[in-house]
Amino acid sequence: MEKQIKLFLDFLQNDKKVSNNTLQSYRRDIIFFNKYVEMNKINYAKANEEDIQNYLQYLQTIGKKASTISRNLASIRSFYQFLVKNRKIKKDPTMNIQSPKIEKKAPSVLTAKEVELLLNQPKDVDLKGTRDKAMLEFAYATGMRVSEIIDLNVEDVNLEEGFVNCHQGNKQRNIPLGTMSLKALKEYCQEARPILIKSEEEKALFVNINGQRLTRQGFWKIVKYYKEQAHITKDITPHVLRHSFATHLLQNGADLKAIQTMLGHSDISSTQVYMQFQDEGLKNIYKKAHPRA
Repeated sequence: MEKQIKLFLDFLQNDKKVSNNTLQSYRRDIIFFNKYVEMNKINYAKANEEDIQNYLQYLQTIGKKASTISRNLASIRSFYQFLVKNRKIKKDPTMNIQSPKIEKKAPSVLTAKEVELLLNQPKDVDLKGTRDKAMLEFAYATGMRVSEIIDLNVEDVNLEEGFVNCHQGNKQRNIPLGTMSLKALKEYCQEARPILIKSEEEKALFVNINGQRLTRQGFWKIVKYYKEQAHITKDITPHVLRHSFATHLLQNGADLKAIQTMLGHSDISSTQVYMQFQDEGLKNIYKKAHPRA
């Protein structure tokens, strides 16, 4: 099975061109499944529907959430579809298995006042403050995932036209930048980043104090620090800024389809979760809809 797993992951990376985060997620799920079939002496190529159901039941007994089980099933299904396509097996044992129902929770969202309070915390008095101001404004202005933000290179941002080209696997989307975000980003790129980087070969847009690409953990710690500085009691993560971006646009009349495009959702049902926060009112384009545009 190890050989087929490697071929499958190579296919995802080279042919499907999935993002690194997605690739690692598939890797974890498939390897965990492999350990299970080995432990239970199941031939993965001869696994049947009952074997897969038993595995999903096993995931439940060890405390995995419905969302995690659903993701595992999706990973295993993709793996078996790959095997069928390459004629390693005749039938996909996951074909008739339904994913567990996932209760969609309301996303955690900041009010416009809380966002303003948070974004006003970084002070433009040193290199770190200039970077942090640009980064927080950017996260709220674009609604991008933290993984997408830290993967950005300098050439992905057009400071003249005021937009960012976001790459997500083999997909890409252009997202406009609001006035305040663009102003903070220009200042960071012109005055702070050139000093922070240790080499002209560094391509990362947002770098740490050592001049290297910022990590997810680094981003999270920065958000947490300013949340505490602002004395906001809500739990704030980079993803909360993404939720707030979408919610505030919708509340100010932005079109749901446009928000779907900016968020990079392949299915509009993922975007519709924000409908519960919608206010009836204006129908404006991004510039008018975004509180800090």
